[in-house]
Amino acid sequence: MLAVFKNLKGDKAIWGVVALLALFSFLPVYSASTNLVYVNDDGTTIGHLIKHAVLLFLGFGIIYAVHRIPTHYFKGLSIIAMPIVLILLAYTLTVETEIGGVTANRWIKIPFVGVNFQTSTLASVVLMIWIARYLTKIKDIKITFKESILPLWLPTALVVLLILPENFSTAAIICFLVLVLCFLGGYPLKYLFAMVATGAILASMFLFVLFKAPEVLPQRAGTWKSRIETFWSPEKAEKDDLHQLTLAKIAIAEGGIVGKGAGKSVIKNMLSQSTSDFIFAIIIEEYGLLGGGALLFFYLLLLFRIVVVANSAKTVFSKLLVIGVGLPIVFQAFINMAVVVQLFPVTGQPLPLISMGGTSIWMTCMAIGIVLSASNKKENLEEESYEIDETNPLEVLSGQI
Repeated sequence: MLAVFKNLKGDKAIWGVVALLALFSFLPVYSASTNLVYVNDDGTTIGHLIKHAVLLFLGFGIIYAVHRIPTHYFKGLSIIAMPIVLILLAYTLTVETEIGGVTANRWIKIPFVGVNFQTSTLASVVLMIWIARYLTKIKDIKITFKESILPLWLPTALVVLLILPENFSTAAIICFLVLVLCFLGGYPLKYLFAMVATGAILASMFLFVLFKAPEVLPQRAGTWKSRIETFWSPEKAEKDDLHQLTLAKIAIAEGGIVGKGAGKSVIKNMLSQSTSDFIFAIIIEEYGLLGGGALLFFYLLLLFRIVVVANSAKTVFSKLLVIGVGLPIVFQAFINMAVVVQLFPVTGQPLPLISMGGTSIWMTCMAIGIVLSASNKKENLEEESYEIDETNPLEVLSGQI
């Protein structure tokens, strides 16, 4: 065990923040899992706690393994992984799975182990690495929009369109983060503004169709419509649509400044998704605004360290890679918190490293491992002298550079 700790590389502050978040997660997960046990008649509280512990243990194994990979290897891995991800996303749309009472085409079951895998979480990480690689490749050359369609916008469009029918919020978040990464990566502003304008027009058309003729859209269009209506016009929303948000507000109000104490939440037994999407409400009920504020502080600290790592990275690819895979972790946390306090429509995004989940924990851990790999100063110094064909994954992965 001591040998493992000695081999930990990268930013120690990120290691510490991630470890603290993971350790804290056991308290709200154990408390809120009573909803699954006594309301949904699903397993035992100890069983859910053990499952969460196993997922986190494997997640930290992923962090350790990934952070030992030289950063430049991710260029080649993204080339190999992108077609695999597109195939998995297409296959996922053909598979209907029920999790937590929700039936959707979002997950596939991993053979032999019986764990449900949400392919969109892997797709978002791979896409960010792919874009970071492309932006690095064009950093010193002038390109036309036409030249960037095939290597940049086509993969992005395919990923988003394959996720959109069953997971609108994730598709929208990916679009936003892609634009942010392209802006930071120096993609020509005139083309970027054109993409933003095009996106705004398409979004307006989508919303028009959603509210005027939702029947022509995918099956989940009704859910999207009700969530938007509930957010913008709660006084006109159906009682059932407001139920979860009302319970979340009650939980926050009951928590007050210091909270009721660990395990003493009452709302957790009435609030569905209390172990995932709405776990922040349970945290505030049990630990008060002080507990919620402390959790927000650690996510802000994680964001700060991600920015520090990106700023200190010695290569353009490392800088963009850290922002591309690190920023979505914190952004997702802010979205989750904003939903609970009704600053944002319901999205179904879990709280990273806190919510009880499956492969979403593993993909978050993979992204953290990539950030830690890029924060290894020795590795970054070695990368500066590498001259490789970035379009050849075998050359990148071989290490013969």
